[in-house]
Amino acid sequence: MNHRCVNNGTPLDKRFTNLALESRKRGFDPTLFGYTDTSMDPRGLHPNDPDLKTYENMLPGMTAGLKVDDQHKAWIGWLKKKGYPADLNRETVFLPEGGEEIHTSAPSSYRREHSDSVFLTDTLLEWFSTREEEDWFVHLSYLRPHPPWVAPEPFNTLYDPQKVPPPVRATSLEEEGRQHPMLSVLHEMKPKNDFFAGSSDSPVAQMSDQEFLQAKATYFGLMTEIDEQLGRIFDYLKATNQYDSTLIVFTSDHGEQLGDHYLFGKLGYFDASYHIPLIIRDPKRQLQNVKTLEHFSESVDVMPTILDWLGLEIPDQCDGRSLLPFLENEVPRNWREEVHSEFDFRWIGSYQPMIEERFGLLPDECSLVIIRDDDYKYVHMTALPPLFFDLKRDPGEFINRVQDPDYRELVLKYSSKMLSWMMNHRDRVLANMNVEFGELIHWRGPRN
Repeated sequence: MNHRCVNNGTPLDKRFTNLALESRKRGFDPTLFGYTDTSMDPRGLHPNDPDLKTYENMLPGMTAGLKVDDQHKAWIGWLKKKGYPADLNRETVFLPEGGEEIHTSAPSSYRREHSDSVFLTDTLLEWFSTREEEDWFVHLSYLRPHPPWVAPEPFNTLYDPQKVPPPVRATSLEEEGRQHPMLSVLHEMKPKNDFFAGSSDSPVAQMSDQEFLQAKATYFGLMTEIDEQLGRIFDYLKATNQYDSTLIVFTSDHGEQLGDHYLFGKLGYFDASYHIPLIIRDPKRQLQNVKTLEHFSESVDVMPTILDWLGLEIPDQCDGRSLLPFLENEVPRNWREEVHSEFDFRWIGSYQPMIEERFGLLPDECSLVIIRDDDYKYVHMTALPPLFFDLKRDPGEFINRVQDPDYRELVLKYSSKMLSWMMNHRDRVLANMNVEFGELIHWRGPRN
């Protein structure tokens, strides 16, 4: 809504500060191990600058410990040193071993101890080993369980596909697509080979029931592999007496549909794309009488929380608030009563011609915003029809009630709440400054 970095590949305006730049004010050298995607602001850069050739750059202020991109050169080079084929490359490294189940339960061509996740963990632990007496700030970003979905043994068969929860979806793809015109387009546009290396380019939404279930089982296996690698890191921190002085924040950049509503990936307006974990372990706060507090948090709260823990000022540009009070069994004043999320589908350079042809939409018309609480969910689109879900009666988000006369007042209420929220979250970096009585007055504080 404010930084306008709406897609992978959308440049990040250099006027914004970020977590890495702010943490440097406390003397940290924030170091990346893993994958990120930040596109550089092109203003001031020559068209031939390599930073304009990729969206997989680092956040300004970050130092590279091990920068991973979709070429996986460092990991592939490591595999070759261990005896893997000399012609191994990014296209072949994720191809599963042959067999009838090649795109379902077949294991990866690399062994468990040689996975990209193990390589990343090994690299970080080696880096740690020379810094046990130093303060450090690490952004560890595992790519898994990102596609392509192939897992090394035993993770490929760790979960029985017949025992994983079935996808939340309508009885047929056609019925599902009738909910909203945008949904049927999403069903058409995502090919199978986006998720399974070596697969066809047929729509992933048309996979068989068995493939849907196996995809989820493989995904669970990849998550378990990450759990194992995090365990190695925590064990190291404990063995070196650093665990009880380290703030640990675990989260993800997005959710995963995993077949819900016949979708894969992180797209659309359903909860599965937006509902992500956030676990914070604060060594300063070991509570004796822990209470369960049920409140909404958002990804925009992560940066303020870390800066607050470091004792640094939270920049005015931040839309979120620190979560530290929750770690002391306290609910901050005027805490949010709902969550908000956005999805931008302008897809400049990829699917935009398809969107323009199908709906006649120009790029700035290709966005939606969501307001969701425990009871209801309202989805507003800039130039397409809205949706309204009664989550108490319809937790799977199947029935759009926006035209139901019984919900007319609720639709109005939630659309008004969304408008007020958007007005309250406009860019305020300069708006709260004023030159008066011969001086610059700068008001600082929460938005509500």
